[in-house]
Amino acid sequence: MLYLVPSPIGNLQDMTLRGLDVLRTVDVILAEDTRNSSRLLNHFQIQKPLTPYHQHNEHKVLQHLVDQLSAGKTMAMLTDAGTPGISDPAFLLVRECIRSGVKVECLPGATAFVPALVNSGLPINRFCFEGFLPPKKGRQTLLKKLSLEERTMVLYESPMRLVKTLEELATYFGADRQCCVSRELTKLFEENKRGTLAEVATYFSSKTVKGEIVIVVAGHES
Repeated sequence: MLYLVPSPIGNLQDMTLRGLDVLRTVDVILAEDTRNSSRLLNHFQIQKPLTPYHQHNEHKVLQHLVDQLSAGKTMAMLTDAGTPGISDPAFLLVRECIRSGVKVECLPGATAFVPALVNSGLPINRFCFEGFLPPKKGRQTLLKKLSLEERTMVLYESPMRLVKTLEELATYFGADRQCCVSRELTKLFEENKRGTLAEVATYFSSKTVKGEIVIVVAGHES
């Protein structure tokens, strides 16, 4: 059995009781970053073997992990924050487990884009999740395509690239397109800045930006 266990995106109280039970009972915990996962496990007084599993080694260790799972071991996958597989490693392992007949179960729990989307004030009956935009190749092509997307769009971004991305979105989508930028979700200094792309870009250009970023942008009105 492979369990995908969501971890808090900031507030440790968001860890579910079921997630803790799974972490206490599995044989091995796969960790995107063993240091981050160790802090989480230590906080809840859980001692289990940790095995690194991240984008730099997933191809190398994939078959070995599937072989262990097929032999009867139970494992839990932890990424640094949020649900494994959402802009984080997990897809390759899940796909190979399914192909090999290993049962996979994803627990419900923390995911950054859900609270950002819900509190944006933008329509959420239909939306699309794009994750991180490509840094270079294909970026302009995708932005042109998304400029005509009628559904509300959800993007992830780093603090260092936030203003640049907002300015690019304003160029391709129009400066008056409505958006909401959420950062430090669930933490003490959580911030949700709403307005046009131009307004929000100007706001963040005048301050130091920290924390994980979610950008929610209104869809194109045909």
